[in-house]
Amino acid sequence: MKRVLFVIILLIIISKVKAQDNYEIQVYGSETVDSGRTMVELHSNYTLNGSITVIDGQLPTNHVEHETVEITHGWTPWFETGFYLFNSIGNDGRTAYVGSHIRPRFAAPLSWNWPVGVSMSLEFGYQKSAFSANTCTLEIRPIVDKKINKIYIAVNPTLDQSFAGPDAHRGLIFSPNVKGSYDVTKEVALGLEYYGSTGPFFHYDPFQQQQHQLFVATDLNVDPNWEFNGE
Repeated sequence: MKRVLFVIILLIIISKVKAQDNYEIQVYGSETVDSGRTMVELHSNYTLNGSITVIDGQLPTNHVEHETVEITHGWTPWFETGFYLFNSIGNDGRTAYVGSHIRPRFAAPLSWNWPVGVSMSLEFGYQKSAFSANTCTLEIRPIVDKKINKIYIAVNPTLDQSFAGPDAHRGLIFSPNVKGSYDVTKEVALGLEYYGSTGPFFHYDPFQQQQHQLFVATDLNVDPNWEFNGE
């Protein structure tokens, strides 16, 4: 992960973004952090048009800044661990520490010579009920990617499981993420990122209740040690 991701324009939002996604919106590549190296990332986004009243105990999301600090350490050439600190900045008591997640990730070693990059991310953690209806969650994220000349493609067929909250008894929620980009220069790549949530795996919600989002994204290969994500 040696990119700086800056999401420029939100093109399509069919329904509201999930609470966790408000703090980290990213399609993962298969590469892990080098052994013995620690990387710090900052994920920033601002809600221009969100809820304006308390809904089921959750604070309004309108005009709130989300700031997430992610610290990732590589333990071996194929294993890393990431730790997240979610924070909210807003008026009327909405400035607060929101919660934390831990994310171990395993990758297929390069020595296997697979035709595509493959890794598996498991993200588990807690968020305060004032900011997320589902307070305890697990994300299972398989990752497959491929670079072909100047074209890069990544697919994350993600599954989400809630252990506390309204989705606790819904089972695994299918939330596919897809990215495609093109290298304009050595430092800049332009692309599209898709994020969806279609309901319980194999028992999908009606389309009107599903979530489908599309972003235009720019990758800036400026510094291998820092990654800034803004939406």
